[in-house]
Amino acid sequence: MTTLELVLGMLAEATTTELTRVHDAQGFDQNKDAARRGGEIAGNARRAIEADTEKPVITAENATDFSKLITKVVDETNN
Repeated sequence: MTTLELVLGMLAEATTTELTRVHDAQGFDQNKDAARRGGEIAGNARRAIEADTEKPVITAENATDFSKLITKVVDETNN
């Protein structure tokens, strides 16, 4: 999992949470709609990044060792 994959996942989750709060989502259907919209927003960001960089954001890299992933993100941020 790359830094961008992690960040885009976090973007989807944070956006979904915000949409749920702002629109006062109640029940399964409203929450499902907020989740779908949050994922769509992150998907749009992914496609924009891929269009600009001309390379895929999603990789086959696995995030089985989360501590290594966090270390990688911190290292990339500091450089």
